[in-house]
Amino acid sequence: MIYRQLSQPEYDDLASRILYEDNHLLVINKKTGEIVQGDKTGDECLAETCKAFIAARDGKPGQVFMGIPHRLDRPVSGITIFAKTSKALERMSAMFREGDVHKTYWALVYEAPKEKEGLVESWMWRNEKMNKSFICKEGQRKDAKLARLRYRHIADTDRYHLLEVELLTGRHHQIRCQLSSIGCIIKGDLKYGAPRSNPDGGINLLARHISFIHPVKKTPVEITAPVPASWKGLEGII
Repeated sequence: MIYRQLSQPEYDDLASRILYEDNHLLVINKKTGEIVQGDKTGDECLAETCKAFIAARDGKPGQVFMGIPHRLDRPVSGITIFAKTSKALERMSAMFREGDVHKTYWALVYEAPKEKEGLVESWMWRNEKMNKSFICKEGQRKDAKLARLRYRHIADTDRYHLLEVELLTGRHHQIRCQLSSIGCIIKGDLKYGAPRSNPDGGINLLARHISFIHPVKKTPVEITAPVPASWKGLEGII
């Protein structure tokens, strides 16, 4: 298998964004705008870039395995886990499905929630054509699924409010949709009610922290992603 040769700046950039790596897992700090897996746009996905990186760094003449046990939306940044072996992929995928991976996100929103912390429970359904999720009443739609998250209001800038969000279920656009439903629209998220886009086209939603038991080693793993430089106004308050 011949992979695309990364330029030196591309190689150095990806190397600088590795948050964790061993023989089984590769964890990358995903940038806003990157896609985890190939889609109809035809843009190179992060999984393929990681394959090219590993092939070059490790001098692998054969095919590089890079499994995808979970995904982040294109406009979201932060922790993205790849599996370097089929065993790790199978086990990590099961852990994500069964709720054994604990994920915490940070969201910068326009309006602060009424309560400092709380549990949000909603019935959500996905419109495939619009690539958007909606909230409905229980029993209103057969395809609706229960979505649950906890939030905590942790800081404020001059114009925005920082929420820490713990996902309790994994629904399509769950954080974006549910925060919007309680009046906490994420900065830059036009799809869910933001008044304007961010210059980079992304949204201020960060996969900040993740913890799990390693699928092969059976040891605890905890990973934290840095706050993007574009999140201005948080210096000195977090």
